[in-house]
Amino acid sequence: MDLDYKKIGVRVRTERKALNLSREKFAEIIDLSVNYVGQIERGEKRFSVDTICRISECLHSSLDYLIKGVDLPNTDKPASELSYLLDKCSKYETSLITDVVKVLIPRIKE
Repeated sequence: MDLDYKKIGVRVRTERKALNLSREKFAEIIDLSVNYVGQIERGEKRFSVDTICRISECLHSSLDYLIKGVDLPNTDKPASELSYLLDKCSKYETSLITDVVKVLIPRIKE
């Protein structure tokens, strides 16, 4: 399978920006240089399996999405989507959202 490093790089950059991560902070989290991250995002450099796994984990994106541009079907899509959204929130925001959901669920079931 030939990898399209430019498309992978675009997906990495898009996901990083969606999480409001600067390239510097992202590079720090995944333990790579800022220059190397830039080269990956521009599709100029190849990467190891370990590197793309760290990127995937940091971005909460599947390897299928980053490498091929498609997500595998998820049988628990709503829970997965909610988890993804909550991962972007601060602890305070997550606490508030949890409190709202605890009040909302019983009322919806009435």
